[in-house]
Amino acid sequence: MAEKIMIVDDDLETLRLVGMMLQRQGYQIVAANSGAQAIQMAHTELPALILLDIMMPDIDGYEVTRQLRADALTANILIVMFSAKGQVEDKITGFEVGADDYLTKPTHPAELSAHIKALLSRVLKMRIATPSAPRGQMVAVLSAKGGVGASTVALNLAVNLSQVTKDNVIAAEFRPGAGVWGLELGYVNPPGLRGFLQFKPLDITPEMVNNELVANASGIRLLLSSIHPDECEITTARQHLETILHQLNFLSSLVVVDFGTNPFPCSEELLGFADQAVVVLDPHPTTITRTKALIEDLAEKGFGKAKPISLVLNNRMRTDLLPTWSQVQEQLGSPLIAVLTPIPELAFQASIHCTPLILMQSESMSVNLQQFGKLTDTILKNARKS
Repeated sequence: MAEKIMIVDDDLETLRLVGMMLQRQGYQIVAANSGAQAIQMAHTELPALILLDIMMPDIDGYEVTRQLRADALTANILIVMFSAKGQVEDKITGFEVGADDYLTKPTHPAELSAHIKALLSRVLKMRIATPSAPRGQMVAVLSAKGGVGASTVALNLAVNLSQVTKDNVIAAEFRPGAGVWGLELGYVNPPGLRGFLQFKPLDITPEMVNNELVANASGIRLLLSSIHPDECEITTARQHLETILHQLNFLSSLVVVDFGTNPFPCSEELLGFADQAVVVLDPHPTTITRTKALIEDLAEKGFGKAKPISLVLNNRMRTDLLPTWSQVQEQLGSPLIAVLTPIPELAFQASIHCTPLILMQSESMSVNLQQFGKLTDTILKNARKS
């Protein structure tokens, strides 16, 4: 669910045009055409931000702001004054009564949108209470293409990290509406992420996130995504997702997050929480090309330099037609940290027994155990360096 913005203006054309513009930006819009209506709706709608005109016939924007700031229920709502009154003294009065920002009409839509986005993001980060616990390491696992086993790698990496470190490791499945871990591990109806939408981002606490974690016999704790399509609604709720990731960082020294194939609009912002990335691919030529593009895109976000990237080649089919690991490495222009061999029968048995693959006892698993060991060692070395 997108952040809710209330637009207050006695000019119906302004309400319509600004409302349409902000809706296209992904916000949920409610509107009021008078000061009195704005005060009433602020209590019932509790928007994240109010875009407030000053010159209105009943109660002007200054008085609306005073009343909202004096009420505990509405005191923390962000208020952006949006008015044709552009004198310095007008702006000073606006800030004195409690406005968070002041924009003069006419304002270019891109500027208005940028102010709103920056204010929501900045204030959210300022208001999120940072727990007293030290911040942990977050490992993002992702792929350039679906169906290459990124979720399997993420889950089994988390289990192996827990076994090696004997520490509290959290595995978070950020695949809203497309969860797979719950089904594979025998959870009939995983709670999913959508439940967080009933709260404001600022109200999501570490305790709340901790209560949603599911303990697993493998030793890790899980934040599961639902399999129900309606959970996809949270993919546009950037601030909710940012808050969840922020709180996870203080609930464990190691957090492994399955981002899948970056399926939602705000994945770029969410990846910023990660300290390092694991990119999973198979040896198919199309996947190799797309993975190379993904690596270049991640480099623009700081991965590969300040934030390490580990490449994992997951061979899921037994065939001699696909490139070898050395050919894949040459085409990527980057070294592979781990190369997993195909064990489809064992993977099926793991699913039947609701057990992470890495815990299955079999000679056919020995090579992959060694490879997961290499990946785990690399992750831990990178964590110690940061």
